[in-house]
Amino acid sequence: MSVLDAIGNTPLIQLPTDSSRGEIWVKLEGGNPTGSYKDRMALAMVQEAERDGRLAPGQTVVEYTGGSTGSSLALVCALTGHPLRIVTSDAFAPEKLRTMEAFGAELEVIPSPTGITADLITTLRTRAAEIGKEIGAYQTDQFNNRDMVHGYEQMGREIVTALPSADAYCGYIGTAGCFLGVTRALRAAWPDIHLVAVEPDESAVISGRPAGTHRIEGGGVGFVPPQLTPADFDEVIAVSTADAFAKARAAALEWGVFSGPSTGANLVAAEQVATRLGPGSTVVTVQVDTGLKYLAGELFRERGASIRK
Repeated sequence: MSVLDAIGNTPLIQLPTDSSRGEIWVKLEGGNPTGSYKDRMALAMVQEAERDGRLAPGQTVVEYTGGSTGSSLALVCALTGHPLRIVTSDAFAPEKLRTMEAFGAELEVIPSPTGITADLITTLRTRAAEIGKEIGAYQTDQFNNRDMVHGYEQMGREIVTALPSADAYCGYIGTAGCFLGVTRALRAAWPDIHLVAVEPDESAVISGRPAGTHRIEGGGVGFVPPQLTPADFDEVIAVSTADAFAKARAAALEWGVFSGPSTGANLVAAEQVATRLGPGSTVVTVQVDTGLKYLAGELFRERGASIRK
């Protein structure tokens, strides 16, 4: 047994609700070793590449990431003997950058004072590809990596095992790996389940609107992820940064679900869908990661100021 064996099999909990809407169930992925569901994809990307020879023993891995993927890859690479080069940005939570370094990753940090933009993601991807070619590293290239989708299918199977049925699933879109992996398993068990893609209102490109700047980390990259097609979802719900932040704060205070803004966006969407479907329905969503990754940023800053007073 190792820490890698602790990835997955996270709890699924029901949120308190009233009789006006359906049940909301949340997969608590903050229970993974680095506190994020990205542990699942990192393990799959490394193990599958090792298994078929794309990743040689001791070979360096390179990735572009906002932090959670990088933290998860740093853990997996540390335990499997692969040096890790990360291209990231100061637009993301400093806790994530420090976690990557704690696990031994070498970081190149690109400044982006305005936040998360399509241009920033493109810059990160381009620089990671350059490093890969320069040093002969294995590029996990998360947006195009199909192994990561397989890594998330187990989460879907865990949900199917835990619930008799579900009417809808809501998931924030980053690489779309989690959404695709989970929903494949859910659709196999429940063909009529309603699948809801969640994205930032300020950069609602899946909805057909222009890319923009936002603060909901983990998604809203300014382009439609290459593995996501219109057939993969039934609806898109766009959630504003303000609403995602407010819901993340409220979820910690009211339900003890301590998380980041992408989870807040998931919960906003899940509440909308559960209200629309009404009593007797079941909606499933995901706690993407733990709120410990966001304590130094603006998400919990107002609450912290009130406590210090």
